[in-house]
Amino acid sequence: MRLDKFLCTCTGLTRIQAKRTIGKGGVTVNGALQKSPAAKVTDQCEVVYDGRSLKLQGPIYIMLNKPLDTVSASLDDDYRSVLGIIDIETRIPLLIAGRLDMDTTGLLLITDDGKWSHSITSPKKECGKRYRVTLAEPLVDDAVELFAKGIMLRGEREATLPATLEILSPLEALLTIHEGKYHQVKRMFAALNNRVVELHREQVGNIVLDETLELGEWRYLTEEEVGAVR
Repeated sequence: MRLDKFLCTCTGLTRIQAKRTIGKGGVTVNGALQKSPAAKVTDQCEVVYDGRSLKLQGPIYIMLNKPLDTVSASLDDDYRSVLGIIDIETRIPLLIAGRLDMDTTGLLLITDDGKWSHSITSPKKECGKRYRVTLAEPLVDDAVELFAKGIMLRGEREATLPATLEILSPLEALLTIHEGKYHQVKRMFAALNNRVVELHREQVGNIVLDETLELGEWRYLTEEEVGAVR
């Protein structure tokens, strides 16, 4: 990587600022003054700027147990953003891989790896997402078969992709879908004249929400969990 790009990535300086800083002798590489912005550096190089050693930060992969009344957006005037819960420093904007409604809780994946995020959110990937659903009314007898065929949502031209419904009780079920239409889970049950009272996401792809995480808590993904998406 070029020295000026390395400096931008680690510090947040613009490319012009980085070139000026390097040209004025503000950066050393492996103990030697380096004034060429095009000089090549690697992860093994010791780059010092403003008295501190710089290191490239690896990709960030986080699971959050999203609480109620938080929004899956970077900014909101009325509600707290889920990104405000993640107290880390990063020079690259974090991405929310598969958003949840304000009144939905559960597994939310957050990263700065655009390709990894795309593997979750792209409709072509058909990444399964499992929800625990609490309903206002008992499920109809043929609900499992109806979901397996696909549900025609109001305002849509085509039915949803086949979904897997596991009934836990008359008012509670597990639902796995493979797409992410607007308010899809709520609209699917509404099409059966029912209403979702509580909605909690438990799994995305092969990543299962850590049961030890309380609402509002988060942790970094393990290497196995990150690799499960690839």
